[in-house]
Amino acid sequence: MRRLFEKLEQRLRIGRPVKVFLAGGMAVHLYTAKRVTCDVDAEFGARILLPNDLMVEVQLEDGSSQVIYFDTNYNPTFALMHEDYQDDAIPVDLGVEPFHLFVLSPIDLAVSKIARWAPNDREDVAELVRLGLTSADEIDARARAALGGYVGGQSMLLLNLRDAVALAREVEAGRGA
Repeated sequence: MRRLFEKLEQRLRIGRPVKVFLAGGMAVHLYTAKRVTCDVDAEFGARILLPNDLMVEVQLEDGSSQVIYFDTNYNPTFALMHEDYQDDAIPVDLGVEPFHLFVLSPIDLAVSKIARWAPNDREDVAELVRLGLTSADEIDARARAALGGYVGGQSMLLLNLRDAVALAREVEAGRGA
């Protein structure tokens, strides 16, 4: 990921500090070291046109290659996000100026998965709960607090929230086993 940001800086030559908020599978990987993803879901705190052809090739532990790139379609507006998600994000020093990287907090990362609620989102939430980084009660409270700012219909979102909390409770019940 550092090399990807280095290449972005080389390409764009940004002259001022830019906050970047990392979400998605790459953020989950930073917390859990479990999920491998090739796209980087990043919200930039400045207007930046991400090049579609910007990518880096990395070698995985098994010796295979994988390409990592920015998801140019990522937009936090379509996720369920608490109004304080940026304030509560955790700084990560990549050592790549001018970018100041922050990863969503585990609770905000879990909540951000609820709107889409695809199979990998379920796995991500379960892993965050399994590791004790968030809980069913925290997910329920933070998501409900975020509902007022959600863009879109809430009927499916509320069903997804119900399922997310139920999944988190199941994981909590089996965590000690």
